[in-house]
Amino acid sequence: MFTSRHIKHSRLLLRHARKYLRYKHDKLSGIDREQIVSEMQTLRESLRSRDREKIHSSAETLDKTLHKLTPVTWESHWRENCEVILVAIVIAVGIRSYFLQPFKIPTGSMQPTLNGIIGHPSTELKPNFLRQIVEFVVLGRNYIDVVSREDDQISEIVPKKVAFFFTFSRLVCERQNFLVYAPPDTLRQDFNVFPGRLCHRGEVIARGAIDTGDQVFVDKCSYNFVKPHNGDVFVFRTNNIPAIRPDPVAGPPFYIKRLAGLPGDQLRIDSPFLYINGKKAGATVILPWAITVITATTAAIGARFPSRIWSVAGCLFTGRFSRIGDLFVRPVME
Repeated sequence: MFTSRHIKHSRLLLRHARKYLRYKHDKLSGIDREQIVSEMQTLRESLRSRDREKIHSSAETLDKTLHKLTPVTWESHWRENCEVILVAIVIAVGIRSYFLQPFKIPTGSMQPTLNGIIGHPSTELKPNFLRQIVEFVVLGRNYIDVVSREDDQISEIVPKKVAFFFTFSRLVCERQNFLVYAPPDTLRQDFNVFPGRLCHRGEVIARGAIDTGDQVFVDKCSYNFVKPHNGDVFVFRTNNIPAIRPDPVAGPPFYIKRLAGLPGDQLRIDSPFLYINGKKAGATVILPWAITVITATTAAIGARFPSRIWSVAGCLFTGRFSRIGDLFVRPVME
């Protein structure tokens, strides 16, 4: 049932020797070719006799012959490593392009279905380093503490992406700069940090905790075979939506929302209810706006969805967009 290691090694060595003969058949001299064939035959006979000492001796002789004919050079190691890395990159790019794509939820508009990046301003100093590590691992929480060293003014907030998932912001001031582990939107919405803000020497610009958004995989394949349905949580690129400005480098941003209307549907918001084709949806919508009537090419809402309640905190729009795919997997980081 179980084969000993020296027999497995010898059989593997025979397989490599056969491959080597086929690969180098036209370059090997007749003497070398006959020597390899003879030593392979000796090793086969040793395996049939199951004599451990004879198997070990025959395998060692064949191995030395193969190494003598194909000396190992440092270039071969680099070549093999480069080939493995290249194949891994091609496979990863193929999977990301056609099957699964990772995303990080940037805002809290889909809570508690999906947790986005949320800031919690505080006047207290950061906890000790050990507690920070525990909270980062368990809660996905990190702390920021930005204090102005000069009387200054914030000129701009520049986003900086590291390893795709980690978003930093560089606060560019007239006399000083700060690198903060938080996206610009979170600093603007939760910490009131914006270009043009004046800050005095010793003043706290941003202090508190930031809960990291969920990191999810999006299925890019299933929508090629299955039609979307109302209520689906899906990811799309915001092409041709005038209210959403594209990033100069990355292009139109990706949004994750809940599908509220399909092509041809008539949507009407009569606070606090959403009506689809004249029928009240099976959920309550809490809105600060007046009645809106649209005929949807496609419509989506950023929805909070506890126990059949949609609390719209995102956007409701018309227009065409590039659908990316359905939500596939998300970690539970409540």
